[in-house]
Amino acid sequence: MKQKGPTLLSKDGTKSVLAALLSILIGLLVGGVIIVITGLATPTLGISGVWDGIRLVLLGIFSTGRDAAGALTFGFNSTNLGNMLFRATPLILTGLSVAVAYKTGLFNIGAPGQYLMGTAASLMLALGIPTETVPAALVWVIAFLGGILAGTLWGCIPGLVKAFLNINEVLACIMTNWIAANLVTWMFDGSNFRNLVENTKSGYIYKTTYNGVATAKLGLDKIFPGSQVNGGIIIAIVIAILMYILMSKTTLGYQLKACGANRHAARYAGIADKRNIVLSMAIAGGLSGAGAALYYLSGNTEFFWSTYQTLPATGFNGIPVALLASSHPIGVIFTGCFMSMLDIVGLQLTNLTAYNEYITDVIIATIVYLSAFSLVIKMLISGHGKRKNAAAPAAPAEKKAAAPEEKSASAGEGPQSAKGGNEA
Repeated sequence: MKQKGPTLLSKDGTKSVLAALLSILIGLLVGGVIIVITGLATPTLGISGVWDGIRLVLLGIFSTGRDAAGALTFGFNSTNLGNMLFRATPLILTGLSVAVAYKTGLFNIGAPGQYLMGTAASLMLALGIPTETVPAALVWVIAFLGGILAGTLWGCIPGLVKAFLNINEVLACIMTNWIAANLVTWMFDGSNFRNLVENTKSGYIYKTTYNGVATAKLGLDKIFPGSQVNGGIIIAIVIAILMYILMSKTTLGYQLKACGANRHAARYAGIADKRNIVLSMAIAGGLSGAGAALYYLSGNTEFFWSTYQTLPATGFNGIPVALLASSHPIGVIFTGCFMSMLDIVGLQLTNLTAYNEYITDVIIATIVYLSAFSLVIKMLISGHGKRKNAAAPAAPAEKKAAAPEEKSASAGEGPQSAKGGNEA
């Protein structure tokens, strides 16, 4: 009898998507509850303010402001959508950084430090190479590759100490994060890259357009006029697809995942585990560096050079992006856009209502907390599917049990009839 293949619900990919959607739904519900409680407790908001807040959380990306009567209006907002794609670019790449390392059994909490090193290298190259002698497009390519290389080298450090000294990569990453923060501050302190033209911005580095270097728009400014979007989002999506191919369709990807599943078994099978651990962290670091390079090479962003007291949130935000996508490179594209959308929604809440944008941070935190329990949610989904289909295999089992009895009975009748024939 032909056996049925796995149902759609029983597939691991389906369970991952359902777990992510459930986490998002619960996070939005929590945000809605906070909006309701805050609105009812604040006289200036009231019921109408609560309704506006809920609509902005769900549809804020399409908000176009308020009409003459003061009512919220919605439609195609090219500025919001374009800015969402722009902000999603570094999130996709830092999410990929965490996801790739996680697939190989490593937790890359060092993305902020790698992001900082990529920022410093790309800005120094973009602003330091004179475009009077070198074409601006070539300077952009050099700066982008320099950012990737800086992140790669910084990612190698925790990989090396993990591979050869067996020091936990989380501890190593935390230390390299703060070393990077102080190192970047030291490199920019007193340099010629500080914005001394605008007296109020001496704590910032010049935009790359100061040297005529900026990421090409590739026609996206025509689709999303008034936004910061550029070709960086296309590059990020291409990199995500390439990482999917690397991890799923190549021998190297198989070896990296084998080391993550069981380092000692991989070594027994002839796979160079130490090399692959270092290589995994190097790739992760390069992805974080690429995210920083694409963000600051856009030409419309400024970098605050005194970073020794803080670490870039974009590096840490790559963790929830990867968790929500179950570390799937293609899923990271969508979760990165979703997290970016929540940032835009937070700004809409602040600009159009009396609510604080930190409500969206609560939503993100709830989603992150639940995405960390995605395995538990997937197990619950699997248990539901098993209970639903528990009665289905009973009939074939009974049929199989009956078949041997019929066969033995017919086998017994054969000799008896033959014997009876002989006796006759």
